[in-house]
Amino acid sequence: MRVARGTANCRGGAVVGAPTTLAPATARAASAIRQSRHHLVRSFAASASNAAAASAAAVDGSATASETTARVIPAAASRAPDFAPRQTIRKILADAAALASSGGDDTSTTSSSSPTSSPLLVRGWVRTCRAQKTRAFLELTDGSCATGLQVLVEPETPGFDAVSSGKTPTGASVECLGELVACPPGARQPFELRASSVSLLGACDAAIYPLQKKKHTLEFLREIAHLRPRTKTVGAALRVRGCLSRATHDFFGQNGFVQVHTPIITASDCEGAGEAFQVTTLLAEVDAALKMNGSGSASESSSSSLASAEAAVAAAADAVRDAKAAEAPDKTQIAAAVERLNEAKGAAASLRNAAEVSKGPARTAEGKSIDYSRDFFGKPAFLTVSGQLQAEAAACALGDVYTFGPTFRAENSNTSRHLAEFWMIEPEMAFADLGRAMSTCEAFVRHCLKAVLDECADDLVALSSGGENGDNDLIARLDRMASNRFHVLSYSDAISELIKGNNALSKKNKFEFEPHWGGDLAAEHERWLVDVAFGGEPVFITDWPAEIKAFYMKLNPDGKTVAAMDFLAPKVGELAGGSQREERLEVLEAKMRASMGDEAENLKWYGDLRRYGTVRHAGFGVGFERLVQLASGVDNIRDTIPFPRYPGHAEF
Repeated sequence: MRVARGTANCRGGAVVGAPTTLAPATARAASAIRQSRHHLVRSFAASASNAAAASAAAVDGSATASETTARVIPAAASRAPDFAPRQTIRKILADAAALASSGGDDTSTTSSSSPTSSPLLVRGWVRTCRAQKTRAFLELTDGSCATGLQVLVEPETPGFDAVSSGKTPTGASVECLGELVACPPGARQPFELRASSVSLLGACDAAIYPLQKKKHTLEFLREIAHLRPRTKTVGAALRVRGCLSRATHDFFGQNGFVQVHTPIITASDCEGAGEAFQVTTLLAEVDAALKMNGSGSASESSSSSLASAEAAVAAAADAVRDAKAAEAPDKTQIAAAVERLNEAKGAAASLRNAAEVSKGPARTAEGKSIDYSRDFFGKPAFLTVSGQLQAEAAACALGDVYTFGPTFRAENSNTSRHLAEFWMIEPEMAFADLGRAMSTCEAFVRHCLKAVLDECADDLVALSSGGENGDNDLIARLDRMASNRFHVLSYSDAISELIKGNNALSKKNKFEFEPHWGGDLAAEHERWLVDVAFGGEPVFITDWPAEIKAFYMKLNPDGKTVAAMDFLAPKVGELAGGSQREERLEVLEAKMRASMGDEAENLKWYGDLRRYGTVRHAGFGVGFERLVQLASGVDNIRDTIPFPRYPGHAEF
């Protein structure tokens, strides 16, 4: 039996490391415990099943347990086809390469684990098409890898006429059946598909297709975000993103973390920066009222409409009185008149309410603020900027947890490092200090980079070779980060290094923002620390001034700094931030009152985590898109997510 061995970190705690073999006696004991657990589970399941059967029989004493669970399936019913993975170009080429490296004579392959000479069926989009009189070549991509598959189409092949006549240009989707063969020595690719048939699945008008056979700037591709995943660079970046997502869940699952789903709509601003998107239905009411009134809220048409509606109410009321005062009252006529009166009253009430609402959202009695008691949630609500506070609540019950989901920030920033909608990975750990937060963060990042190096080799080659985003050092940099431990430096020492470095720079090369103790680190400071001070290696900056960090971070004994860390990585700067959380109730409440004032009352529940069984705990947050930047070498964060959201852009 094998179990995970804990690796000690710099300040306490452990992260799962390499597996180790137990002593025989210990292994036998562990096996007995496992068998006992399995026995208990089976016993419980059997008891539950018997109880359910008895309950069903009790409902109808004449029926047996089997009769109560009998099902009648319609004769016309069938079952879905058995699941089978799609036969992808990635799998086909991998199988062929494995066969060739093993010394096999037959270079034909299928997507099965035992390559054979069976025909291959490949579906994809045409990347390039070269037609000649005696043969034609298609380069296909199906999205599974950066490498395309060359398809040889000869004149006798069904579908050759369509290819040679230009009906399968760049962008068209096709289906090719054929045999994979080795290419002659010196060819650009080791294998190609010798087609036995080619079928056009979806035509593409080459005259208007935006992705022509040429280099496109990443800025242009953002304008056609629905098509840009078909390009090599963006497709590779998105596959790296998918790999990192899988690696994230693998890492935390293997290390005993429980995934929790924190709310996207929240009434608290975790960061306290006041840059949250507000969620409200009040404006929808105002918009509907303005549309009902036609023009503006004080328009003559709306006043005229309301006057007409009130006149209609008066006329309908007169009709009811006249019907009742008739010498021979007719109940049917009276009922019809009352119904018309009610309809007129309803229409007038709607117009009256619309006129009031069109003046703007309802205000409080004092008239100084919006009356959110009439809003959907009865209070101000926002899109979350972080799931940390709720994750802390889960950690104080479940131990180690993590959340992985979308977050939002209404920061009017147009830099290459910021998005309005982005994803965050936020672990929270009970009984943990800052040291464990750092060791977990380091182990997580290294795990993710190793996964990308192992699973996305062809994508990394595509991302590192030429083009607008070419990064020739990408693979070597990722390998260094995945293989070596990270550095740790205190904030005070970092400021000292920055001041010395700035003094040594020439006048025109000095920092734009002069570093000083008590100030935040600018992007230029982060780059200098990583690239110059540490030679391109990542570093944790710890123990930050309390005044520039959030209220929930633990105050250090010096009373001036908090047990917090920022993780700086090459190319991206700040990748993660975290801290040991303040577990002392009186200290936390004092910091909340100082930073939030009366609004601290809204987080009384957060204080309860300290009021009832407080424990030392810590956590951190990793910006997922910045992690994708790090692993893919993509310069602009807008190219790490399929449909980026930033100021002025919410298309698709």
